[in-house]
Amino acid sequence: MVVALLAIFIVGYACIALEHPLKVNKTATALMLGTFLWTFFMFCHGTAQPGMDSDTWHSFISSHLIENLGETAEIVFFLLGAMTIVTLIEDYQGFRVITDKITTTDKKKLLWVISILTFFLSALLDNMTTAIVMVALLRKLIADRKERWLYAGMVILAANAGGAWSPIGDVTTIMLWIGGQVTTVNIIVKTLIASLVCMVVPVLIIGATLKGNIERPTDNTSGVEVPQHLRRLILIMGIGALIFVPIFKTLTHLPPYLGMLFGLAVLWLTTEIISRKYEKEGHKLPTAVSTLEHIDNPTILFFLGILMAVSCLKVAGILGSLASGLNSTFGTEAPGFFIIDLIIGVLSSVVDNVPLVAATMGMYPLGDGAVFAVNHPFWEFLAYCAGTGGSLLIIGSAAGVAVMGMEKIDFIWYLKKITLLALAGYIAGAIVFVAMDVTLFEQVAWLRDLV
Repeated sequence: MVVALLAIFIVGYACIALEHPLKVNKTATALMLGTFLWTFFMFCHGTAQPGMDSDTWHSFISSHLIENLGETAEIVFFLLGAMTIVTLIEDYQGFRVITDKITTTDKKKLLWVISILTFFLSALLDNMTTAIVMVALLRKLIADRKERWLYAGMVILAANAGGAWSPIGDVTTIMLWIGGQVTTVNIIVKTLIASLVCMVVPVLIIGATLKGNIERPTDNTSGVEVPQHLRRLILIMGIGALIFVPIFKTLTHLPPYLGMLFGLAVLWLTTEIISRKYEKEGHKLPTAVSTLEHIDNPTILFFLGILMAVSCLKVAGILGSLASGLNSTFGTEAPGFFIIDLIIGVLSSVVDNVPLVAATMGMYPLGDGAVFAVNHPFWEFLAYCAGTGGSLLIIGSAAGVAVMGMEKIDFIWYLKKITLLALAGYIAGAIVFVAMDVTLFEQVAWLRDLV
C-alpha cells in the first residue's frame, strides 16, 4: 500500500512539474491526484488495517477526510479572501499610491527594494499574503513578463525567509509558537539573522548579473479613473485588513481565515457604499462582486488538490514513518538533529511543510522527559528550515503556489533559474544559525572547522 501511494504521488507530482510539456493544466492534475489517492486508500482496507471491519474502516476514512478537508479549507478560504482583497485594491488602482513612489528603474536597486520590502512585510502578514501583494505591485512596475518572473522568484525567497523568523509570519513557525516549542523573543533573536542571510545571498548573486533599467508598463487602466482619495482609502483599508489577521488570531485564538473573511466583509461593505454613491454621479466603481468574477480560481483549486493529496499521505502514516526513520538514522544529539532539520527543510519543498512539522512535533512532545525542551536549538532550526526550505521548488510553499498561479510561472523555469539560488541562501542561512548558537556550534566540530 505504502509503495503504491508513494508511486501515485510521485507520478502526479511529475505531471504537475511537467505541466507545459504535457500541455495539461496543473490544477486538473492536482485535483485528480488528491481524489485518486483518497479513493485508492479507501480500497486498501485489508492492507492498511487488517483487524478492522469494512464499516469501521469506511468510518475511519470518512472522519479523517472531513478533518483534513477542514484544515485544507482553512487555507483555501484564507487564500480566497486574501486574493479578493488584493485584487480589489488593484481594481481601485490603490497600488499606484505605492508604485508612484518607487521611482527607480535600475534593475539592481529595484531588486533590493522589492526583496527588503517583501522580507519585512512577510513578518507582519504571512508569506502567502505578502507574495500576493508583491506580485500585484510587480505588475505595476515591470512590463516584460520573463523579467518579472525573476523578481517574482525573489519575492518567493524573501517572503519565505521573512516569515520564518516571525511567530506570525509562517504557518510552521506559528505552529511551533502556539505549541509552546518556541517563545516570541527567542525565535526572533535566534533566527532573524539566519533568515536575513537566506534572503541576502540570492539577492547578491542575482544582482551581480543584472544591468540596465527595467521598462515600466504603460498605464492601460480601463474604465473610470478612481479619485486619489478613494485609492488611498481602499489601499489603507485593504492592507489594514491583511495586518488585522494575525492580531485577530492573537486576540481571539480563532483560525486566521475568519479574520481574513471579516476583513474582506468590511472592505466589501465599504466598496458597495462607494459604488452606489459614484454610480449616481455617472461613475461605475468596482465592488467585491465584480472582483470575484476575475479571481484566479484555478490557483485555489490547485491548493485544494495538492493539500488533499498530502493529507492522504499523512493519514496513511507515511509522513510519520519518514520522520521516525530520520530520528532512528541520525539520533537526537548534535549534529544528528541538525541534519534532521535540514532534511525536513528540503523535504518541505516536495511535500507540504505543515504535516512534516506536525509529525515532528508529535515525535518529540514537550513535558517531563522531553527530548527537546522549549527553545531548544532543534525547534528554532526547524522553524528556519521548514520556513525557507520550501523555496527550493515553486510548489514547495504557499507563497510559491500563489505566485505560480498569478504569474503562470513554469515549474521547470523556476527549477533552472531560482532553485540553486534558493539552495545557496538556505545553506548560507543554516551555517549562520549554527555559528550563532554557541551550544550547537561547539558540538558540531566539523562545521566549526569548516567555518
